[in-house]
Amino acid sequence: VQLQASGGGLVQAGGSLRLSCTASGFSFDGYNIGWFRQTAGKEREFVARIDWSGGSTLYTVSVKGRFTISRDNAKKTMYLQMNSLKPEDTAVYYCALDLREFSSGDYPKYWGQGTLVTVSS
Repeated sequence: VQLQASGGGLVQAGGSLRLSCTASGFSFDGYNIGWFRQTAGKEREFVARIDWSGGSTLYTVSVKGRFTISRDNAKKTMYLQMNSLKPEDTAVYYCALDLREFSSGDYPKYWGQGTLVTVSS
């Protein structure tokens, strides 16, 4: 199982980025997928999750209304569209997936390598 995240970068506050995470080595269907983020000295924080069907999403309060998670099962890829970015969104973002649903405080079974998002003020 491999997850390859991409799309991070430097953006000004108020700008947008789209993160992608492509899976390989297994069947993508049936897995709940999501994103976490981490800054230095802090615990990894849940950001968003979408269920295996794409019909149910969950967001942490701080990103609700600004971020949108989606998936393309045919491409084995998940996305995180991030709009109206704020300096406090600066972090390394990790994609993750698990057969079980997950949210804050959980630790999904599979993880990508992380992609750095930096939002300047």
